[in-house]
Order: sequence, then C-alpha cells, then structure tokens
Amino acid sequence: MSAVKRPVIGITCYVERARFTAWDVPASLLPQSYVDRVTEAGGQPVLLPPAGAPAGLVDVLDGLVVAGGGDIDPARYGAPAHPETGFVRGFRDEAEFSLVGAALGRGLPFLGICRGLQVLNVVRGGTLHQHLPEVLGRRVHAPAPGEYGRVPVDVVPGSALAGATGAERFTPAHYHHQAIDRLGEGLAVSARAEDGCVEAVELTGHRFALAVQWHPEVDADTGLFAAFVDAAGLGLVVSIPYDLRPWTSKARRSPSAGNSTTSPELRPPKGSRRSAAPSRRRLRATST
Repeated sequence: MSAVKRPVIGITCYVERARFTAWDVPASLLPQSYVDRVTEAGGQPVLLPPAGAPAGLVDVLDGLVVAGGGDIDPARYGAPAHPETGFVRGFRDEAEFSLVGAALGRGLPFLGICRGLQVLNVVRGGTLHQHLPEVLGRRVHAPAPGEYGRVPVDVVPGSALAGATGAERFTPAHYHHQAIDRLGEGLAVSARAEDGCVEAVELTGHRFALAVQWHPEVDADTGLFAAFVDAAGLGLVVSIPYDLRPWTSKARRSPSAGNSTTSPELRPPKGSRRSAAPSRRRLRATST
C-alpha cells in the first residue's frame, strides 16, 4: 500500500555564512522550526534557495511559505535606505518577488512570516516603515539582537487569521524593526498591536493568502500552520477520506504543543483587564 501524498510546501530560505561541523562557509539555510511546524501540520517541506528561477516551481508546489530574513531593498518601494536598514540581499529580493508573484497568480496557498509579510506588501505596491523604534519611540518588537519580544496582537473578527486560530487576542514572538506603512493593493489588515503596528494581513479574494509580522514557527502551532497546510491539501483530497488526510487529522492534534519551549497566549482570561500602558505613539497604516 502506497503512502498518502503530503502537500508539498516550498519554504524560502537564507543564504548566509554559517558554521557547522568542521566548516565555515556560505550556506542556504533555514531554522529547523519552520520545517518542524510544516511537517507536524502534515506537509512535506521543500527548501527553496534564492537561486536559479524558483518562480518556475509553483506548478509543482501545493503551498508556499516565505520565511523571515533581512530587510528588503527600499528602492523596491521607492524610498532611500534608512541608516538602520540592513542585511539587504538583492538576490533574495529578486527571487522571492518573482516567486510570490507567480504563486499568487496561480492561486497557490501562501503564508508569509515576518519578512514574508513585508515581501507580500511590497509586491502588492505597499511601502514600509524602515525603523520602528524611530517611529514608536520604543523597541518592544525587537528588544535586543537575538531576543524575541512578546507583544499582544488583536485579531480582526471575521478575518482569515481569526478563522485559522480561533483567537481574539494572543501574544506571539516578535522580531522585526520594520512594519507596513502604506498597505498594498487588495490587502486587508487581520491583526494589529496596541501601538497600531500592522501585525497580519490577508489578500482579499484569494483562497488562502495570509501573512503575519511575528514568528509563529517558534511556538506551538496555534492553528495557523494547520489551516495553511489544510488549504494546500485541497487539491489532493479527491479520493482520501478526511480522517486519513495526514495534513488535517494529524495537524489538529498540534503535536508541537508537547515540545515547544513557549506557548502563546491564545486568549486572556474572562474578566481580565489589559495592563495600563505608558503614553506612546501609534502607527496607522494607510491604504492605496
């Protein structure tokens, strides 16, 4: 008896110098947590380095994840570079912009994470705030190098994100110093932080095109990866009963919950009140 085919999920990756075993060389790499979340949700992860012509692969993929990474070249949205804009990799911008355009054109289920949200917004004609601490007057979204910030986000009722997570408010792991300024064409805001920062968007009219500014891969799956892989598997379900689809029955049990180092807050307890916040500036995304 042949194994049930899993949805093939392409995941973009970094190209950076890395040290492993006896080597210190440039490498195409990705944190293992991305691979784990997709696998646990029932998908078959495939890494997509920014080389060659990855846009040509959309016909063999069932879904696409655009992972985190360095900043986008601001020239792509008509802005000069801020002094704090960094880790720009033009070859990665080139590969991912063409890949995302091809994936959306084909109607491929899409999940953007951190940089992936920014790529989606710029591909759709939007712009970015290049350095949030300068705009907000604080660094909570990336408090220190290599340290996640825990910032509550409020989910827009009725959004795709609300449907995927079943949450109204939770506190995920953030690590970003940039954010959406002008919203790209066809995008709708799915979640915001209390400071007004856009934390999730979705492409209206698409069966599943959702992007979050935080890092869901570092926590137990709140339902986001499960919903994404479920959408990616819709083309494989002709003869497979629901209970036998590994990307649905397996994902709903959220096996990552048992080995995650940190679990996100999905809802505040009933009757709880938000803590008083000091006076701070708020962002307001503009739309095209």
